[in-house]
Amino acid sequence: MTLFRPCIDLHEGRVKQIVGGSLKDDSTPKTNFVSDRNAEYYAGLYRDNGLMGGHVILLGPGNESEAKAALRAFPGGLQVGGGIQPGNAKEYLDAGASHVIVTSWLFPSTSSGQVRSAHLDLERLKELSNLVGKKRLVVDLSCRRVGEDWFVAINRWQTITPIKLDAALFKSLDSFCAEYLIHAADVEGLRQGLDWELVRHLSSLTAKPLTYAGGASSLSDLERMQVESKGRIDLTIGSALDIFGGSEVRFQDCVEFNRRPSTHSTSSGQAGSGAGLTKSI
Repeated sequence: MTLFRPCIDLHEGRVKQIVGGSLKDDSTPKTNFVSDRNAEYYAGLYRDNGLMGGHVILLGPGNESEAKAALRAFPGGLQVGGGIQPGNAKEYLDAGASHVIVTSWLFPSTSSGQVRSAHLDLERLKELSNLVGKKRLVVDLSCRRVGEDWFVAINRWQTITPIKLDAALFKSLDSFCAEYLIHAADVEGLRQGLDWELVRHLSSLTAKPLTYAGGASSLSDLERMQVESKGRIDLTIGSALDIFGGSEVRFQDCVEFNRRPSTHSTSSGQAGSGAGLTKSI
């Protein structure tokens, strides 16, 4: 069954909600919300409400200490992503992360930062999977739309790779990870609705747990996600939440959504993931 998954997005050491498509190295991103509370506060809020499987995302440097403070506040309850590679993955797990989330490191780059290959480096994925264990690894396939297809976007969603989100891609990755995270970067932070075409596309590509983020603007999006994805995709709501300055969705309503009896039943293979843990509450 579809579940609400919480998030903590960190930028320049602060908890923020940012319009994903505005993240660029040479300019200040468009920001919907900057919190006066730290990451540890939000982690404690999620812990106290039994919300497992949320993600902490480091949007650039300067966020490491805040991320680790959140992980220590909710050990085993949060995933962490943003700059994850073999040199730091285990330290985040030791700090309390349930999973590490990897994207950009899977795409080797030249010294100028340009993507070097048309193909994701499976040897790098195998290396990281062997290091942390596939049960603790999430692959982030956040994407942007080009024409009628969606392509993986890396480097804080600035670089669109040639990697198309299709069944062949997921088949090649399924053996090395526990689940997937997809940010729809084109609608991230806009609060103007989900990319439902992408949702329907994703629901047929893998049996593994998958979380979608981007564009959620009402509690009814959770209900619709249950229908559109046949209960196979969880939903993150960020900028629309009242705890992030939004007026469209009450955080407590999301908590109650996850506590509904229907969300406790066995569903689409999510046992063992963060979502599966939420169902046991």
